[in-house]
Amino acid sequence: MIDNPTITQLSEISEDTIKTLNNKYKPLSATNRIKELYKDFDVKDVMLTSSFAATSAFLLKLFSEVNTNQKVFFIDTGYHFEETLKYKEKLEQLYNLNVTSITAIKEEHEFTTKDETWKKNPDFCCSINKVRPLETIKKQYKVWVSGLMEWQSDHRASLDIFEMRGEILKFYPLLDITKEQRDAYIEKHQLPFHPLVAKGYHSIGCSHCTVPGEDRSGRWNNNPKTECGLHL
Repeated sequence: MIDNPTITQLSEISEDTIKTLNNKYKPLSATNRIKELYKDFDVKDVMLTSSFAATSAFLLKLFSEVNTNQKVFFIDTGYHFEETLKYKEKLEQLYNLNVTSITAIKEEHEFTTKDETWKKNPDFCCSINKVRPLETIKKQYKVWVSGLMEWQSDHRASLDIFEMRGEILKFYPLLDITKEQRDAYIEKHQLPFHPLVAKGYHSIGCSHCTVPGEDRSGRWNNNPKTECGLHL
């Protein structure tokens, strides 16, 4: 337990507490960071999200080995590749995951479909189909776990293992894992890649806005946008 044993009961987490968490977790391996998370926080206070994209099996396998009670939220935008949905089903079965899908308000999603909003204003489309659905459940949790890694983008390189984002504490257990370390783990444990990786897709989002490309270069092609808005 960290210095303050009642951290899970706090309505606000201080900067000093976050600094303590970062100092404590930084020297640990990704697996040990996840183990410590459940010593410092109750599982009911932890929100884990997964896009079931290119190499999502990495983080999901680690969590499945530490806490099988952890719920995994999947934001179903309604625009995922069929391969993504099949990959999700495969990982659910392989790691015995407790997955809950969340979606946008039906009328708002239908508007983006008729309007083809992703062509005109991808930020607004992401807001309706990704950001807003998650906002409806975030208030129920204290910690939001994500598999972001520093090497994936300039924005992600500026993050820390723990940091406040609005009213929720973000936790990035894989943040300082290098691409080489990730790939070595995947090879060692024979983790399944998303089917589209073999076709040149290395970052996979909605079908309308994703093309083959290295790292995140295939997302929102020909648009300066690099994040859907969930992690900003």
